[in-house]
Amino acid sequence: MNAEDKATQRLLSGAAWEDFCETLKVAGRLIDRFGDRPSRLDRAEWYRFLTRLTRSGLERLVENAEPTRPRLRDMVWRQSINFQTVDQDHMMCQFDEARDYRITGTRGTIPYFVMAVLTAPAPTDPGAQDWAPQGLEGLKSFDPSNLKTTGFLASQHLFSAEDGSFEIILSQDDPGPGKNWLKLNRDTNCMLIRLVWSDRATQIAPAMTIERMDGAAPEPLTPALMANNLAWAGQNVLGYAELVHNWWQGDQGHFSARLNRLDFSRAQYLSNGGVPDRHVAFGGWEKRPDEALVLEFTPPPCEYWNFQICNIWQENLDTFEDGNGWVNNNRFIAVSDGRVRIVIAERDPGAGGNWVNSFGHDKGQWALRFVQTQVTPPVRLWRLPLDQLDRDGVAALDPAEAVDTGQFVD
Repeated sequence: MNAEDKATQRLLSGAAWEDFCETLKVAGRLIDRFGDRPSRLDRAEWYRFLTRLTRSGLERLVENAEPTRPRLRDMVWRQSINFQTVDQDHMMCQFDEARDYRITGTRGTIPYFVMAVLTAPAPTDPGAQDWAPQGLEGLKSFDPSNLKTTGFLASQHLFSAEDGSFEIILSQDDPGPGKNWLKLNRDTNCMLIRLVWSDRATQIAPAMTIERMDGAAPEPLTPALMANNLAWAGQNVLGYAELVHNWWQGDQGHFSARLNRLDFSRAQYLSNGGVPDRHVAFGGWEKRPDEALVLEFTPPPCEYWNFQICNIWQENLDTFEDGNGWVNNNRFIAVSDGRVRIVIAERDPGAGGNWVNSFGHDKGQWALRFVQTQVTPPVRLWRLPLDQLDRDGVAALDPAEAVDTGQFVD
C-alpha cells in the first residue's frame, strides 16, 4: 500500500481524526513541564493559548491548504504567535510542494511590508502516519512551527507600475531581468507576508492575490489530503506549545533563568521565520504586583520600532485591544533628549513616559524590535516599588541602580 492509500485508509477509518485529537492532548500536557512556575492566570491563558493554536492551525493548514486553490489569508483574530506585534498583520499561504506562482496586487499606502518564503520540517506522507504516539520526538521530522526563511522581498525593493500595481513571480528558476522574483526551493512549503501599519485609520493595505502559473483547475477534497492536513494542524499545535517551553525554560532561550533583560540575538530571531532586515531583542520579565519595571533607550534611525510585553506563552496581553501593552515609533512620548521611557506596572504611577499595563501578570516575555537599521541602542532597566515611583517620580530612577542590557549575545 502506497502513502496516499495509507492516508486515505486512515482518514476513512477515523484514525487520522483520532490521532489529531490525541496530538492535542499531548500538547495540553506540556504544561506539566513548567512545574509550579505558572500562576493561576498563566494556566488559564495556557489552555486559551491551545485553543488559539488549534483555531489558527485549522485555518492555515486545513481550510487554506488546498494545492489547487492557493490563497493569501490573514492570521486569525487575537492570535499572537511568537511575539506578533499589534502593528503587523500576517498573511500566509501554504504550498504542498515548490511550484511556480504569481502574486499580483497594488502597493497600498502602508509604510512597509515584507514577503518571505519559508520551509519547515515535514515528511512527504504526513497523513499516512500516527503522530501522537511519537510525542515531541515527532517534531524532529515534522514541525510546522519550525519555520526557516529561505528568501525575502521588502516593499521598498519592488518594481511597481506608476499606479502602484505589481507582479511577483515565485519559482525555482529566475524569470529574467526586470521581474520581481522570490526564489523557491524544492522544500519550500509556505510563505509569510508581514504588513506593517503606522495608522490603521487612514492607511490602505496592499491588495494581493496568488495563483498557480500552470493554470491548474480547482479539485475536490480527497481523503488523503484531509488526512495530511489534519496531521499538519495537530503538529502545528504541538510545535508551538513546545516552542514557548524552549524559549521560556529550554535550550533555545531559557529566559526564565535570565529575567529582566533584553538580549539581541540573530539566531534567536531567525529561528522561527524571521527576516534578516531587523534586529530583535527578546527576554523574560518578572515583578511583583506592587512593583514597576522601567526601561529607557534612545531609538536609532529605522523604518519602524516597537516594544511589547507578552505573557509567558508569547501572547500579547489583552490590553492591546484597549490601546495599551505596546509602544512604537508612531505612538510614544520621548523626554527632551530623545530617550524613550517605558513604565510597566499595574497602574500608571504618573512618572511620565509611556505606561504599559501588566494586567495582573507577574511575569512574561517581552521584545524590542528595530526594522531596517544597522545599529541597536543600549537599554537601562530598573525594578523598584510602585509606591516609590508614585512618591518620587523620575527622581526614583537612580542611574547607579540601573541594570544595563540590550546587548548582543551572538
